[in-house]
Amino acid sequence: MALKDQITDDMKTAMRAKDSERLATIRLLLAALKQKEVDERIELDDVAVVAVVDKLIKQRKDSVEAFTKAARQDLADKEAAEIVVLQGYLPARLSTEEVKAAVQAIVASLGASGPGDMGKVMGAAKAQLAGKADMGQVSAAVKAALAG
Repeated sequence: MALKDQITDDMKTAMRAKDSERLATIRLLLAALKQKEVDERIELDDVAVVAVVDKLIKQRKDSVEAFTKAARQDLADKEAAEIVVLQGYLPARLSTEEVKAAVQAIVASLGASGPGDMGKVMGAAKAQLAGKADMGQVSAAVKAALAG
């Protein structure tokens, strides 16, 4: 079953269960998916759906940080709950060690050395690890690999 179909089925299940928080988050996700499809006039595949989910999670994390700084714990908790729901649609993530090993392999295959090759390595890493790892974590691993 396609990921988008799974999300739609989960929305129906949340409606039946009267789980309003989960339902609101799933509707928000479906709206973001529909917006991307309309804007780009394409049908989203699972990879594109994962990219949208990743983007929404990043936005939520930024919001949690901002709300925490502003002493609005109620809003931070709401955003954190949305993150939990959204993370259910991501594939299993690579561990820190697996990310480091993948980055080391990419650096070796490209023959990259030094911070000047950061863009080249990140481009290859993004193509290979998109959806499988947090790109912030990948970026840190690339910096560490090129610095050492």
